[in-house]
Amino acid sequence: MGQQDDGRPRISDEEWARFADQVARESADAPAEPSARARMVTERLRREEAERAAGQGRGRFGRRRPVRNDPPGWRTGPAWQEMEGRGKAKRRLKAAAAIVFIAGLALVVVRPGLVIDKLTGKAGARERAATAAPLPAESVRPTAAPEAVYPDRPTLKDPFRGSPALQWAEGAAGIEVPPATAVGGMTEDQVADALAKVKQFLVAANLNPATLRGERPEEALKLLDPQDEELRKELDESLRQPTREHDPLDLFTRYDPAELKPVGDVVKVRGRMWVEPGEKAGQAEVKADFSFVHPFVKVKGNPEDVARTIVRREITFSVADPARWKGVPGALRLVSFRPDLANSACDRYDGYLHPSFFSDPADSGPAPSGSPVDPYDRSKTIEARGQEECGTVSRS
Repeated sequence: MGQQDDGRPRISDEEWARFADQVARESADAPAEPSARARMVTERLRREEAERAAGQGRGRFGRRRPVRNDPPGWRTGPAWQEMEGRGKAKRRLKAAAAIVFIAGLALVVVRPGLVIDKLTGKAGARERAATAAPLPAESVRPTAAPEAVYPDRPTLKDPFRGSPALQWAEGAAGIEVPPATAVGGMTEDQVADALAKVKQFLVAANLNPATLRGERPEEALKLLDPQDEELRKELDESLRQPTREHDPLDLFTRYDPAELKPVGDVVKVRGRMWVEPGEKAGQAEVKADFSFVHPFVKVKGNPEDVARTIVRREITFSVADPARWKGVPGALRLVSFRPDLANSACDRYDGYLHPSFFSDPADSGPAPSGSPVDPYDRSKTIEARGQEECGTVSRS
């Protein structure tokens, strides 16, 4: 280090550079000096605070009461109690809304049909159908098909849901016997006996559990005239080895227990029975036209997929006065029969019903043809409806 002319030590250029750098760093870290206005406001507030504090008494325990004189809106807000209350209310509303949303979502996931039914009005239509009064007995041929109901799939609990059969009678109660009168030279008692036996035949052939399971329909067979040997032979052959030409389904309703299982023990029935004079004196003909609705599920398959088969039968029996005609007194002689099986396979002739189910593949079985036919329409005879051998049904 050298000396200046006045005898003081001389500072080198390097030391001046280091000194300038240090001053610059310290100046950057130092707080900025407040402006003149800021200093004036701060000083005024400090004096006002001191003056108010001097004029206030002391509170409990010698502590000064807090005195605030902040300008409105400056570091102020709603009281903490108010904020807490509003916060809790909002949280409660959000929690309630979340619970309702989650419950609704769970309902859609667990029971989507219930939500859809409410939105589409199906639930109301279903309730009206379930509470509708039973139909009165069918005494004459209807003039039109049953009113269209809201289309609804059957279930295990409600196998007749969405069907006109919901208002039909159950089982043998649906086969009503009309009052007997003397007809065709037959007495009233003879006609009454014939009517009762025709009902017994229909029950044994279409409602008897053993017959339905495919067992030999002995109760029905014993009501037929044993002297009609040709008919007996044909029926025995059809039951022993069913074929297209000799099919037991022509007279008896049967299913294969290895394939199907009935849903419940109720079969819906609707129809009528009446008596007309026979071809000759001392003869009468009992005519019957009844529809039977059978609900099934598959033994192996979707256990909740329910399908209905509608079996309609038009049958004519002849009875004769034994005093005029040979034959077994009181026996029924089969004159004619015409079956109509709705929702059963067209290409299978093993003597059993084979309904199609919602869960079946779309290409299973032959494709039906012709215009759709309503199997519940009893306003026309089976022949007059003109349904093809493998037709299409509009509902089941």
